[in-house]
Amino acid sequence: MIKNVLISINSKEENRGSVEFQILSFTNKIRRLTSHLELHKKDFLSQRGLKKILGKRQRLLAYLSQKNRVHYKELIGQLSIRETKIG
Repeated sequence: MIKNVLISINSKEENRGSVEFQILSFTNKIRRLTSHLELHKKDFLSQRGLKKILGKRQRLLAYLSQKNRVHYKELIGQLSIRETKIG
C-alpha cells in the first residue's frame, strides 16, 4: 500500500531512473526484507541481501545530499528515514 502511494507520486515525473526513485524503491525493498527477517531469523542470504541494499541506498543518499540538499531533506522526511552521516 505504501509502495503504490509513493510510486504514484513519483510516476507523474516519468523519471524512474532518478536518484529519488531509486532510493524509494530500495526503501520499499528494505521494509519488505525486514518484515521477512522478523519471521525468519536464520535466513542469512536475505540478511546479506538486506545489507547490500542498505549500502546502495546509503551511497545514493550521500550522492543526493551533495548534489541537491533540498530534495534530500524532502525525501528523508517523506520516507521517514534517518539522515546519513557524511564525513
